[in-house]
Amino acid sequence: MPELPEVETVRRGLQPVMEGAKILVAEARRPDLRFPFQPDFVARLQGQVVTGLGRRAKYLLADLASGDVLLMHLGMSGSFRVIKPDNEAAPGEFHYPRGKDSTHDHVLFRMSSGADIVFNDPRRFGYMKVIARNALDEEPLLRGLGPEPLGNEFDAAMLARSCEGKATSLKAALLDQRVVAGLGNIYVCEALHRSHLSPRRIAATLATKGRKGVGGGEPTDHAKRLVSAIHTVLNDAIKAGGSSLRDHRQTSGELGYFQHSFKVYDREGEKCTTPGCGGTVKRFTQNGRSTFWCQKCQK
Repeated sequence: MPELPEVETVRRGLQPVMEGAKILVAEARRPDLRFPFQPDFVARLQGQVVTGLGRRAKYLLADLASGDVLLMHLGMSGSFRVIKPDNEAAPGEFHYPRGKDSTHDHVLFRMSSGADIVFNDPRRFGYMKVIARNALDEEPLLRGLGPEPLGNEFDAAMLARSCEGKATSLKAALLDQRVVAGLGNIYVCEALHRSHLSPRRIAATLATKGRKGVGGGEPTDHAKRLVSAIHTVLNDAIKAGGSSLRDHRQTSGELGYFQHSFKVYDREGEKCTTPGCGGTVKRFTQNGRSTFWCQKCQK
């Protein structure tokens, strides 16, 4: 599933043709994706100006002049194509070829900017929903999401408070969208390696323990290193256009290139890139997902 950098790359690719433009035509070419479309889905979109295009975790949010918000999720295989009279592009592909069968073109927006925006989703795990802006905080799909990892409020102190007393593994805590929103398997593996922390480490070790008459919960050096690594790896991935594995492609049609910068993810059996380490990247299954790490330098 595309993670935060891939979704942010798609947002940036769609922004020039969506933001400030009117949706002249909206088409839902089937009754559902992962979930059924609302009965008034098309009616609430058609004729509306997109006043802003944002992102929350792995969701795209298009603000409409009506006061509604179009919430969009790529799912496992969803992608957007931007079709203009002079060219066609696709924001935000993972290295397996993307299906180009137009029978999977399930949603179309014809914009006053002169572009047609087509959402293609062979597996139909993506979804779209129109929500009133004043009801967004109560939306079940968004309620309970943790802080944005690139937002101002996300720092070592916040992460320590969220992990204080947690007996779960550090990797499991970082994948919990209530702890931090938008991180997935790839970037958690990469951030843990860059901060030299084991994915098996207990999450509670990011916070200091309280002693007699003294409160704990302060961020440890582990928490500070980890937050710095999360910031670095996400910003680097966004600059590279995301990671092209399976289904991610930029709206320009180009692949993301961050997979060439992976330190551990999908590099089982290779030498660890940490200077002076000499270890080997290993893979094991953790909470049903592949975890890649160097057990020599990640403690």
